[in-house]
Amino acid sequence: MPTDIEIARAATLQPITAIAERLGIPDDALHPYGRHIAKIDHGHIRGLEAKPEGKLILVTAISPTPAGEGKTTTTVGLGDALNRTGRKTVICLREPSLGPCFGMKGGAAGGGKAQVVPMEAINLHFTGDFHAITSAHSLAAALIDNHIYWGNKLDIDLRRVAFRRVLDMNDRALRTITQSLGGVANGYPREDGFDITVASEVMAVFCLARDLADLEARLGRIVVAETRDRKPVTLADLKATGAMTVLLKDALQPNLVQTLEGSPALIHGGPFANIAHGCNSVIATRAGLRLGDYVVTEAGFGADLGAEKFFDIKCRQAGLNPSAVVIVATVRALKMHGGVAKGDLGREDVAALERGFANLARHVENVRRFGAPVVVAVNHFHADTEAEHATLKALCRDRLDVEAITCRHWAEGGAGAEGLAHAVASLADAGPAATPHFVYPDAMPLEDKIRTVAKTLYGAADIQVESKAAAKLAAFAQGGHGHLPVCMAKTQYSFSTDPALIGAPSGHVVAVRDVRLSAGAGFVVAICGEIMTMPGLPKVPAAEGIYLDAEGRIEGLF
Repeated sequence: MPTDIEIARAATLQPITAIAERLGIPDDALHPYGRHIAKIDHGHIRGLEAKPEGKLILVTAISPTPAGEGKTTTTVGLGDALNRTGRKTVICLREPSLGPCFGMKGGAAGGGKAQVVPMEAINLHFTGDFHAITSAHSLAAALIDNHIYWGNKLDIDLRRVAFRRVLDMNDRALRTITQSLGGVANGYPREDGFDITVASEVMAVFCLARDLADLEARLGRIVVAETRDRKPVTLADLKATGAMTVLLKDALQPNLVQTLEGSPALIHGGPFANIAHGCNSVIATRAGLRLGDYVVTEAGFGADLGAEKFFDIKCRQAGLNPSAVVIVATVRALKMHGGVAKGDLGREDVAALERGFANLARHVENVRRFGAPVVVAVNHFHADTEAEHATLKALCRDRLDVEAITCRHWAEGGAGAEGLAHAVASLADAGPAATPHFVYPDAMPLEDKIRTVAKTLYGAADIQVESKAAAKLAAFAQGGHGHLPVCMAKTQYSFSTDPALIGAPSGHVVAVRDVRLSAGAGFVVAICGEIMTMPGLPKVPAAEGIYLDAEGRIEGLF
């Protein structure tokens, strides 16, 4: 087959006004970015609030491997398939980050014949939302140091400034820096550092806010530092929130695009699931539910990260009730979890598949804890054998009592996922969606919430909280934040904090080396193991293969 970018470029796209018209969105509610991208006006979003909501379908996956799983591709293919079968469906996705786009993972617009388009624009600057979030965060960081420079009326302790700077790029050199060098005129030197923009609390606030007023209120609650007598300093104290909201005003309007088959897609917000909460914006999800009869959305990485946070953070805060969950798996990835090297995946190995099945089984069992019905989507690769697919379906049926459906949307588009669409619709239409069963109650102490996630979902024997982190958790609780959910920041490759422990390890200890309060977003981040909130580029970054051809067309994106 042609490459993803070749397929996307060969497609004939509909004007975005035609896509909007199918959803009942008038032209005057659109802010076009060219012919194929538009933002939906705040006023029209507010006008949707009285409409009934459709069925929400979550797509998640097994623990990711270098073999590939295809979660976004499956989300797009399922949305196309539901529309093909006469069900009015909206797809809701996160926006790609430039860091992984130029690093190892590549873009996040799907693949093959199951893509959102125009893929070049979506994977690069898109409508500038990430730039706006980076700018708003940078403004706040500048105001903190400016306040200190001009007399420090709030008595901020320079040793306890917690608000790091951000950049939408993988750059390990910026993880820890010393700033304000060069003399008195440049301020007070102190240690600082950068996170990637998708780990910013401003990004989390952006994605969990209900509207502009809620956005500004949440920004104001962000704790950026402590005073010398250990009192919290917020962005409201620094009078930063008005200007930050101005910078984010246009960005907070959801982005409307289309798939290769013309299905409407809202792509908005983009926190990572390994270092943040991993879901698209509440505003886009809510809008989709009122514009369509079905909404297909995704949560980042495996179900232990993205799906858990989708339920325990996003659904808890936004009152969302998913009607069905799709867990994406591939024969290739399960064989890797069974111990097969990437170079040997082309050979049939039913025994390795059976060993690796433990990873899928734990994800299915975990998702069922939340009370939503589950179906498994087996994303087909050309080297898969009939025996391997038959074995996987039998394992799902006999051991888990769950249906596994082979999907070929990458090669065939929506037609290749119609079986999945019928199964999902059957689950979603069986009755009203139940309120999720959260893994822990609000009243549980923060450390116990972390322990509950680790033991219940990760198969851990216990957690080990470093003394510094334990002291912070106690301070958070004393400051009135003990009721917040926890956002686990750990490797996406394993149920443990060791990326090499694939499959379904049990009995390990989850080390919590630090915690961060995200009072504006409304959760506490637990940083586990060696996870970094500023990733680095790989030895051979994808950026080395991206270029403009002689006709000025972008090549090398994937």
